[in-house]
Amino acid sequence: MTTDEQNQHSDDTTSDAGPAALREDLSSQRERILEELAALVEIPSVAWDVHDAGEVWRSARAVAQLAEEAGLPEVEILTSARPDGEQGMPAVVARRRAAPGRPTVMLYAHHDVQPVSDPGEWKTEPFRATPVGDRLYGRGAADDKAGIMVHIAAVRALLRLHGQEPGVGITLFVEGEEEAGSPSFENFLHEHREKLAADAIVVADSANWKRGVPALTSSLRGVISGTVRLRALGHALHSGVFGGPLVDANVAMIRLLATLHDEDGAVAVPGLVRSADPELDYPERDFRDDAGIPESLRLAGRGSIASRLWSQPALSVIGMDVTPVEQSSNTLAASARARVSLRLAPGQDPHEAHRLLEEHLRANAPWGAEVEYDAGEAGRPFEADTSSPAARAVLASMRQAWGVEPVLTGLGGSIPFVASLVETFPEAAILITGVEDPDTRAHSANESLYLPDFFKAAEAEAAFLHGMAASPEAGE
Repeated sequence: MTTDEQNQHSDDTTSDAGPAALREDLSSQRERILEELAALVEIPSVAWDVHDAGEVWRSARAVAQLAEEAGLPEVEILTSARPDGEQGMPAVVARRRAAPGRPTVMLYAHHDVQPVSDPGEWKTEPFRATPVGDRLYGRGAADDKAGIMVHIAAVRALLRLHGQEPGVGITLFVEGEEEAGSPSFENFLHEHREKLAADAIVVADSANWKRGVPALTSSLRGVISGTVRLRALGHALHSGVFGGPLVDANVAMIRLLATLHDEDGAVAVPGLVRSADPELDYPERDFRDDAGIPESLRLAGRGSIASRLWSQPALSVIGMDVTPVEQSSNTLAASARARVSLRLAPGQDPHEAHRLLEEHLRANAPWGAEVEYDAGEAGRPFEADTSSPAARAVLASMRQAWGVEPVLTGLGGSIPFVASLVETFPEAAILITGVEDPDTRAHSANESLYLPDFFKAAEAEAAFLHGMAASPEAGE
């Protein structure tokens, strides 16, 4: 969308006194918002089975209390069953119903976080929100407890402006197991579909383009993964007695995996979709700086950096079972196993991608080795309708809050549950926003939040909700 088109479709957030009042209200809340965010960060809400589920429940209760205090009258902590039959982690659903003829907006975030991994790599206490300059450090400070607080702060400011009667319906949905793969998400949507139904869905779990430049995520790559099993011999053999005419499974597996990329490092599996190149440029210098890549490392693939990240497939070998060095001997290994992960361009069907990957692996089995492929997850890619009234309204609110032109970006990563939202609520506008930036380091040590953009995100969301309240057509 051009700048002229975006300006043409700016909603009422640019023409009344509401946004200024919301900005002033949020400015007065800053200390409170930071204290509430810090309290959430201090709860180690890791939803993985090996961690304490009680902390996830404590986190859910804290979020529910924030939602109630913000002015949402219907607040529940809910769970649904996972595919294995076990109960999933708690999610918070809080609602204020829409006035007749007005749209409803769902505000999504998640309150669970990644594990700390090695505490020795952290420069601050992982579960203590620590301000350093204009950043706030701590696990979940950005991903995604900042997303929760953007929603809470925006809703609170909106309801104070409108005297608890904003017109627009608001549904806050804060999941409790996103970092664990959202295993109960499908069941949760099915069981609570009526409560979650909305005209627009704001997913606050992505990133801005850079510090000071907001972004609406317009596409997500999908993802599949699978296990490759290779058997070269009936049993292990002495390498001196039998080596030469026979090649061990480890070498065969290396040769097989090497066929997945061509000489340039581009994915070499025939038939995979490549979508249109993005209009946005991502300079190589910026990419190297953001990723910490030295000049000596040649980048893989072809085409623009943005296209390689957002609109082309990318394949990684994320695990291998071969003979450990500590247990190695002069023996020809009989079998080996590897785990591969394939990011999919928008427009790619994940089940078709599984089929194409399996065909490639079987066709390229070296020296007649037996190859099997066990298909795993299948997450669909996503492409937003950035011409919808809701998308235009979000972009207008971002433009006003930041004072610069927002950009449309793809995301090389995947958010598989977005496809579930699209399938369950096909008429809803999906709007993926976030507070992260290239220095956030989500999922790794020293995760942090850039505070100026955090507060601007809350201002933009409050203005968006204000505009939705004023315009019955905004969610169409």
